Amino acid sequence: MGMEIKCSFWIPFGNDGQNTKSLLSNLKTALKRNIMKRVTVNVNQVGIVVKHNLAVRVLTQGKYWLGFGEKLECYDLSKPFHTVHDIDVLLQIDGFAAVVEVVDIADDELALVFVNNNFNKVLAAGRHVFWKGLQSYRIQIENISDIAISDTVSRQLLEKQTLAYYVRQYKVEACEKGVLFVDGVFVKLLEAGTYYWWKNARSIAVSKVDVRVTTLEITGQEILTKDKAQLRINFSVQYWVNSIERALVENKDFEKQLYSSMQLVLRRYIGQMTLDELMENKVEISKYVIEATADEADGLGVRLLTGGLKDIILPGDVREIMNQVLIAEKRAQANIIMRREETASTRSLLNTAKLMEENTMLFKLKEMEYVEKIAEKINSISVSGNGQIVDQLKQLFVK
Repeated sequence: MGMEIKCSFWIPFGNDGQNTKSLLSNLKTALKRNIMKRVTVNVNQVGIVVKHNLAVRVLTQGKYWLGFGEKLECYDLSKPFHTVHDIDVLLQIDGFAAVVEVVDIADDELALVFVNNNFNKVLAAGRHVFWKGLQSYRIQIENISDIAISDTVSRQLLEKQTLAYYVRQYKVEACEKGVLFVDGVFVKLLEAGTYYWWKNARSIAVSKVDVRVTTLEITGQEILTKDKAQLRINFSVQYWVNSIERALVENKDFEKQLYSSMQLVLRRYIGQMTLDELMENKVEISKYVIEATADEADGLGVRLLTGGLKDIILPGDVREIMNQVLIAEKRAQANIIMRREETASTRSLLNTAKLMEENTMLFKLKEMEYVEKIAEKINSISVSGNGQIVDQLKQLFVK
C-alpha cells in the first residue's frame, strides 16, 4: 500500500534541463529516507500497522512502506494470539477477520481445542482468538448445563489432566453397586464401572454398597436371664444386599438398623430363658433370631443367610459354680460306673463258683490254671525228697 505526499517548493530553472531532472530525483530520494520506512512481513507472520497507538491496517506476507508516525507490530502465527489492542476494534479493520478465528463460548459451555487433529487444551467461557493459516484448528463446543457428557467426547480425553478440572469421576468396583442422586433426588442405579459427569452448579452424590456376603458381629451384649443370671453374648450373622434401592434409597444406614433389630430380638428372647434352658437350646436361639428378623431385614433390602451364638460368657462366680457342678456330676457318674463294674465282677465270680461246685473236673482245671500262673512266676524249681515225690505230684491231679 503506497502513500501519497503533496508538497510545494521553489526550484530555480536554468537553461540546462538535465540539472533540473537530477535535482528532482535527489529530492524524491531524500523524502523517502526521512519520511517513509521499508518493512518486511515473513510467511509465518501477520503485521499490524499502528499510528498514534491505534491499529490502522493489517499486513500479510510481503514488503511494505510505512509512513510518517507509523510502526509495525509483527505476530508469530505459531504462537497463541495476544495483543494489547481491543479485539473488537481490530475486527473493524479490513483484513483482520480473514487472519484470525474468533470463538465465543457461553457461560454454560466449554470448548475442546484440537490443533492439527490432536487435542490441545480446554477453553472456558469467554471470547478466544486464534491465528489462521499456519496451523489447523478445530473447536468442539460442549454444553455443560447438564451433567451428562455426550458421546462426542472421547473417554480417553476425560482422563487428561487439562480436562479433569471440568469433570467429576466416580468408580463403582466389581463387587459393588451404587445409586446416583442429583440435587438430592434419586436418579438411577449404577452397575460396576467408571462414570464421568460435567462439573456444574448441580450437586451429585453416589452411594455404594458391597453386594458380597457380609458378616455382622453383635458383640458384648450383657443380658439378664429369667433366673437373674447376667451373661455376655456374642452373636454373628451373615447376609447380602439383594435390593440396592431399598437399602440405600428407602432406608438410612441400613446396617445400623439391621444391627439394632437383631440386637433387640436377641435380648428379648434370651431374657425369657433360664440359664439352663439357654445352655440346652443354643441352636434354637440362632434359628429363632434369624426367623424373627427376616421380614424386617427384607424391608431393609437385606437377605439373612446364617447366624449363630459365638460366645456365652459367664461372670466369674457363676462360672466357678458351674465348674463345681460339672465336677460333681462327673464324679457321681464315675462312682456309678465303678459300682456297676464291681457288681458285674462279683456276679461273674459267683457264677464261676457255682459251676466249679457242680463239676469236679472244672475245679481241677481251675487249679491247673492257677498252678500254671504260679509256674510263670518261678524261674527255677529245686526238688528234694525220696522217690515218693512223683506220687505226691500225681495226687494233685488225680481224684
